[in-house]
Amino acid sequence: MRAIFVDCTPELSRVIEQGRLAVPATIEVNKGSPAEDELIDLCQGAEVILVEHTVVPPAVLDACPTVRAIVFMGTGAGTYVDLDDAARRGVQVVTTPGYGDRSVAEHAFALMLSAARGIAAMDRGIRAGIWEPAGGVQLKGAKIAVVGLGGIGTCMANLALGIDMEVAAWNRTPREHPAFVADLDDALNGASVVSLHLALSPETIGILGHRRLALPNRGFILVNTARAGLVDEAALLQMLAKGQIGHAALDVFPQEPLSPGNPYRDMENATLTAHAAYMTDAAYEELWLRTLKAYQAL
Repeated sequence: MRAIFVDCTPELSRVIEQGRLAVPATIEVNKGSPAEDELIDLCQGAEVILVEHTVVPPAVLDACPTVRAIVFMGTGAGTYVDLDDAARRGVQVVTTPGYGDRSVAEHAFALMLSAARGIAAMDRGIRAGIWEPAGGVQLKGAKIAVVGLGGIGTCMANLALGIDMEVAAWNRTPREHPAFVADLDDALNGASVVSLHLALSPETIGILGHRRLALPNRGFILVNTARAGLVDEAALLQMLAKGQIGHAALDVFPQEPLSPGNPYRDMENATLTAHAAYMTDAAYEELWLRTLKAYQAL
C-alpha cells in the first residue's frame, strides 16, 4: 500500500529523526509545502496520502485516481479536503484527533495570560525603545467561557480551574464535567474571557456573531486556537474597534499567512501567533504515532 506524506514540516522531521521514530518503507516522505501541480506529481500512483497542512483540492484526486484514502494529521479535515467530494469518489478520509490536546490548551492559556497582562505590547514597546509599564487584569475569580469541551477544551477548563477562575464550559452534547453548562448564551453571559475549542462544521460556522459577542463583559478577552470561521470576522473587528472585545488573542485566521494589509497587524489590542498552538515536540511525536496507527488500520 504505497503512501506519500506530502508535506512533512522541518519540526516534525526533526522529531522523527531525533526520536528515531519508525517510518515504514511503504511511506515516501516529502518535506515542504507543495503547490497544486507539485502535489499532483507527488501523488501519482499513491494509494494513500498523508497530509499535515496542505489543501488537497478535487483536481488532485482527478489527476490521481489510485488514491483511495487520505490520512489528515489532525482534526478539522474538512478545511483541507472536500469531504463530500471525497465520499463521492469512495476516498476514505481519516483523522488523528487528540494528539495535541495539552499542547493546544497550554498555548490558549498562554495567549489568555499574555492578553490579560499586555505582554506582547510591552515586549514590542521595549524593543522599540519605549519603557512604558502597563497594568493588566488579574484572572483569579474571573469568568471564562470555554466553548467546546472535547479534549482540548477540557484541558483548558482544567487549567483555568487551577488558577481559581470561574469556568463555564459549553458543549453541543452534554459532558460529565463540573464546569459544564447546557446553554451557550449562559456560558458567555458576563464572561471576562472566551476561549474557543470547537471543530468547524456547518453547525458551528459563525457560532459567535454580533449577538453572542455582546454577551460577555465589555472589554473581554477572546482566545481562538481552533478555527477562524467559528467567529463572524466582521463582528469581531467591529467589536474590537468599539471595545466590546478588549483583546483578541488569535492563533488562527481566515487566510494564512496574513496579507500585508490585514487589519490585525496594526492592532495593539491583538496578540497573534502563526497557527502554532499544536507545535511541541511531545505533540509532534504523538501525532506521528497516531498517523502510523491510522495508516496501518486502512
